[in-house]
Amino acid sequence: MRNQLSVPVTVLALLALAACGSDSGSKADSGAGAPAGGKPAVADVPLTGVFWTVDTLTVDGKRTTSPADAYVEVTTKDRAQGNFGCNQFGAKAALDGDTLTVGSADMTEMGCEKPIQDFENSLREAFAGRLKAELVDKKLTLTNEKGDTIGLVSEPPAPLVGTKWTVNSLQRQDIVESLPAGTDKNAHLTFAKDGTVSGNLGCNDFNATVKVSGTQLAFGSISSTRKMCAGTSGQVEAHLLKALAGQATYEIHQRGLFLNGPEGTGFSAVKSTN
Repeated sequence: MRNQLSVPVTVLALLALAACGSDSGSKADSGAGAPAGGKPAVADVPLTGVFWTVDTLTVDGKRTTSPADAYVEVTTKDRAQGNFGCNQFGAKAALDGDTLTVGSADMTEMGCEKPIQDFENSLREAFAGRLKAELVDKKLTLTNEKGDTIGLVSEPPAPLVGTKWTVNSLQRQDIVESLPAGTDKNAHLTFAKDGTVSGNLGCNDFNATVKVSGTQLAFGSISSTRKMCAGTSGQVEAHLLKALAGQATYEIHQRGLFLNGPEGTGFSAVKSTN
């Protein structure tokens, strides 16, 4: 069963998505400054300011493909943060040339399925201590002192339109709460090119018109199915109906959508990977 997150930890997990954007225009991407053998100079490894999706993990010679949710960011404020595959993490980090030194990680405490938990444990152990960074063909490899490697690829921010956004927390004024137990991944929404939004409110399917202007959203009347929604699913649905009632603002940080509706009622959602 998933553990309930405390509000401060949840806020930290949300902010982990907000720190950095994609930096597709780096010198390393263009090949500028690379020495004659094709490998980039140390200064060209764009470790900070990029959202890195974990692609593979190789430990003791065994290569494993990463879960879709695993990612790493290194901020300009001596922090490394991201997701080990299930849980968000944050740690102190110091970058010196092509060497990244990562301290012990603080993590959220969600229960994870065993295969993902096993991967998460391995990645947490590998992503610690002194890591050498090497960029080849736009793929970044971090190698620890044991010789284990983490393969990373850069990921641009998800677009508002066309992305399936799965709700993962609720906001009331300045308070952010994780979803009630048993309601994970039920609520979702997708903005379409034709000016509509549709999905599920946690219980009932819905659709509505929406006008997007910059970071402003103007929702029309919501039409939905008419299931009786009791308990926690009904609570989530009532919250989302209020957040989607009329005017709202939004921000996107890589895989995360943050929507703030009337009277400070909002939610966050993540790009669905299924």
